[in-house]
Amino acid sequence: MSHENHTLGGEQSGTRILVLGGGYAGVLAAVRVARRTRRRGGRVTLVNPSDRFVERLRLHQLSTGQQLADHRLPDLLAGTGVAFMRGLAVGLDRTARTVDVDTQDGRRQLGYDILVYALGSVTDTDAVPGAADHAYTLAGPAAARLAGRLTELAAAAGRVAVVGAGLTGVESAAEIAETFPGLGVTLLSRDEPGPMMGDAARAYLNRGLDRLGVEVRSGADVTKVLPAGVEVAGDPEPVAADAVVWTIGVRALPLAEQAGLAVDAQGRILVDEALRSESDPAVYAVGDAAAVRQPWGMIHGTCQSGIPTAAHAADSIGRRLRGRRPKPFRFGYIHQPVSLGRRDAVIQFTHADDSPRRWYLKGRAAVRYKELVSGSPPAFFRLSRWFNVPILMLVPGRGPRWLRRGR
Repeated sequence: MSHENHTLGGEQSGTRILVLGGGYAGVLAAVRVARRTRRRGGRVTLVNPSDRFVERLRLHQLSTGQQLADHRLPDLLAGTGVAFMRGLAVGLDRTARTVDVDTQDGRRQLGYDILVYALGSVTDTDAVPGAADHAYTLAGPAAARLAGRLTELAAAAGRVAVVGAGLTGVESAAEIAETFPGLGVTLLSRDEPGPMMGDAARAYLNRGLDRLGVEVRSGADVTKVLPAGVEVAGDPEPVAADAVVWTIGVRALPLAEQAGLAVDAQGRILVDEALRSESDPAVYAVGDAAAVRQPWGMIHGTCQSGIPTAAHAADSIGRRLRGRRPKPFRFGYIHQPVSLGRRDAVIQFTHADDSPRRWYLKGRAAVRYKELVSGSPPAFFRLSRWFNVPILMLVPGRGPRWLRRGR
């Protein structure tokens, strides 16, 4: 094991800031904190198992075999002052302030003064028997395997069951039905699709699913995943399916809990108003890895909430190194965007607590809006060095709401 406790890259001075995780929150935190701390000698390193940036907002497209842009983390980080290390974080020693990283060249040990924990979450396939063994998720290589399986099934007029009618489940069912019209697609959930939406937007969503031929079974409590379908509570016959897509339940990776950090029931790090760990002030947590409470309740994991946490943590670190008191994190939701294939979508605008407003967009206007807020990762991260939320929000009744400059 190579040891890099007090030096990184041969330098002897400056604050060592280590960012774990190369998703939206991790990359944003890294490039922004590098700008915030460069005059104070901040040395920022981002660690991620792959050098490819995965657009989690588009995993439902990847799972149907669509080709996405190939964004590489070294390219996204070029010119930002952030060093990139490809490797998997496997151990965290909070006393020594080191992280063990498995790389292609063996295990390395990186030292840090400040750690930004942005390892995100994974779909929880352990909650229901059989899900881990027989269901597909949308993450990583599983999405590519699902795309191959769907292509096989399309030629044989197979059936697909999508479990979960939240945003991910709805988008997955719609994308599969549109891409493979010969497949029978069933959406199974305890709740009706789009439960967070108002009546009008939800009705439009249901019409869209019906137009695509998606069979919706609400009130279905899946109790077991089988090799050829799922069991539903109260139903004597299993729901037949040649492939099962699992989109419900998330859990954080175990590294934080294993290191003795205080976490919630999902394994997310408990944080204070500055997004520092309640049990270790040297650790900041962002995105899906953080349990963040607001006056109206707990934030749920989406890019919409994860991106502001990353920006705020970076700003908090910058203020800390300047000897200034960090500001409390404040966040409110704006919208819930849902795609219904490539040619249709619905956008529910929300109050800060994610409850629906009366405004919504539908059809082509909603498609254009969703593409706008999804954005291009290179442009997104360039803007995020300076701005709190690097997108233009089109709010009904108010018109465009432009970027607010970060401080």
